[in-house]
Amino acid sequence: MTNDIQIQLSWEEPATGERREPLLNVPIAFGREFTRLPAEHRGMRVSRMLLNSNEVSRYHALIDWEQDHLVVIDQGSVNGVYVNGQPQTRSVLVNGDTLQIGPYLIAVTFGASAAAPDTSPPSTIHFNANTNRPDPSLPVQPLTPVASNFPPLAFQAQKVSVQALHATGLPVDESDYLAIGAGLGSFLWTDLLRISGVRADKIVALGLEAEPYARYKRLCLNSQIPLYERLRSNSDSCPDNIWGWPSYALREAWGDLAKGEIKSAFKYLWQVFAEPTFAETYTPRAGNVFDSIDRETKRIGWNQIYRYGRVRVIRKTDDGRYCVAYSRGPGNYAFLVSRYLHLATGYPAIQFLPDLQAYREKYQDFTSVVNAYEAHDRVYEQLEQHGGTVLIRGRGIVASRIVQRIYEARKRNRNIAVLHLMRSPKPQGNKFQKTQRLVKNHYEFQPFNWPKACWGGELRAMLEKATPDERKRLLADWGGTTTADRRDWQQITAQGLSEGWYQITFGEVLDVERDAQNRTITRIREQSFGVKKLFADFIVDATGLDAKVDANPLLADLVKHYNLPVNHLGRLTVANNFELVEMRSDRGQMYAAGAITLGGPYAAVDSFLGLQYAALVAVDGLAAARAPGVQRLNVLSSFSQWLKWVLNQSP
Repeated sequence: MTNDIQIQLSWEEPATGERREPLLNVPIAFGREFTRLPAEHRGMRVSRMLLNSNEVSRYHALIDWEQDHLVVIDQGSVNGVYVNGQPQTRSVLVNGDTLQIGPYLIAVTFGASAAAPDTSPPSTIHFNANTNRPDPSLPVQPLTPVASNFPPLAFQAQKVSVQALHATGLPVDESDYLAIGAGLGSFLWTDLLRISGVRADKIVALGLEAEPYARYKRLCLNSQIPLYERLRSNSDSCPDNIWGWPSYALREAWGDLAKGEIKSAFKYLWQVFAEPTFAETYTPRAGNVFDSIDRETKRIGWNQIYRYGRVRVIRKTDDGRYCVAYSRGPGNYAFLVSRYLHLATGYPAIQFLPDLQAYREKYQDFTSVVNAYEAHDRVYEQLEQHGGTVLIRGRGIVASRIVQRIYEARKRNRNIAVLHLMRSPKPQGNKFQKTQRLVKNHYEFQPFNWPKACWGGELRAMLEKATPDERKRLLADWGGTTTADRRDWQQITAQGLSEGWYQITFGEVLDVERDAQNRTITRIREQSFGVKKLFADFIVDATGLDAKVDANPLLADLVKHYNLPVNHLGRLTVANNFELVEMRSDRGQMYAAGAITLGGPYAAVDSFLGLQYAALVAVDGLAAARAPGVQRLNVLSSFSQWLKWVLNQSP
């Protein structure tokens, strides 16, 4: 073997679901701190892979060639290295093996330039401590082969036999209701089921994190929204409380009154009363929202409902229900059969601009070029210590928050500048009928990501009645990239432009390279001015998240297997009650919610209130279908359940 042989690694980012498939030269080093990973090993350049998780050690593992074998070597990590589910300190890797490092499950395949490896079963070779080479005097121990036959062949059929599931010998569980995702969408559907009379032991939520807001919280923190900052959400959009009362503004005002802070308490109440004409729109603090969800998870018995699991495929069963095949950990597989299934998988991937992705793959530089939704606090730490220039891509709410964070960093180091690259000028905001959005300094402002009437007003009714073509036009008119109408953000950009540390540039990106000083060079084509180079120490991609079906392997398989329609945005096509009508089974129904349904009957699908609305109409559909345990709420039962919420009693 030679050092120019390439290895294909592939995995899904645990935090975002983003698919990564780098083709790398050996040796390959893994760890969570780029500076701790060796640049060279035995005279060869090392491919350094940064894995952002506290479960990954600073320098965790190394893949290298040793005596014509590809070997993974644990570098004294805290949590160890697993090959096909078995802990290993040194292990030979063969084509198709699965390597686990912290929460990362990495498939290892050999690139096109590799010679055909030995196809015998993978094995562990014992190494001589003095020579650091395989010791032929010690026995070779076979490894457990990767479960390449999971899901079994039965899942290639349109309907899976329940008897065939039991014949596999793997665990098969059953439930009336199954929520896939276990995030906020799953939590809100489960919450409403519990309030509507369904017992906790009849519901299962499958996901990767026990806290339903865990991924949302992580995305907030990564995009520089700390717990004390405010979210872009309304006062009565309460994911812990379907009634929306008491609202977050009232709760925060009450809390401040209890602390004697009368001025701030009345400020919140005035905001709710006078917004948006006479006061800035009230928005809740992130920490208050997460705390309120914690209270509700305990009230409804979420810890009994949630199960850890990565769902691999979804199929109809031969008895009119649904089955999911899922992984409970390395080499630990199971099935779950359910009558009613709810899909709320969230945003499957970070939307990384292609030219920036190409730069990272070419230079293996995961420090200078980052996505706003990745953990990138080190960027601001470097800026505060050494100064520098940041190039920002995108001009939505995340870009605004990044600018605010850099503004705060400038209080510690004035030698920080911002280049804000936008594709084109924005002289005026979107228009719809007689209304038009405000624009300042090429930012388009709006309190929330959609006009407020999209949640429960006339725009919602208009969209529900519209044809697919009309919906495409309406969503284009109402949508677009906007940022929150916050005076402090407007003042920061105005001050930055005035003082010269913040500049806005327009142009089409041609490519991104690196100079001899390891600074990024972004070549853009300006309108009427030719090609221009922008030099920066860091680039932050703030263009958002991707929710297209083909970005999520689970959804892509479902759509392909059952030939499901997708809408003009590449998302799932749902009915007005968010049912996937084409997936209706003899005894069951399947629903979806969240960003994976944008382009359908509801605009604000990824908001707290939008997820609650999707849950409400879906549970109404279940009540109409006489689903077991579901009782339609009326005035008396709703008031009774609200009292239980107030008293923090189980539904």
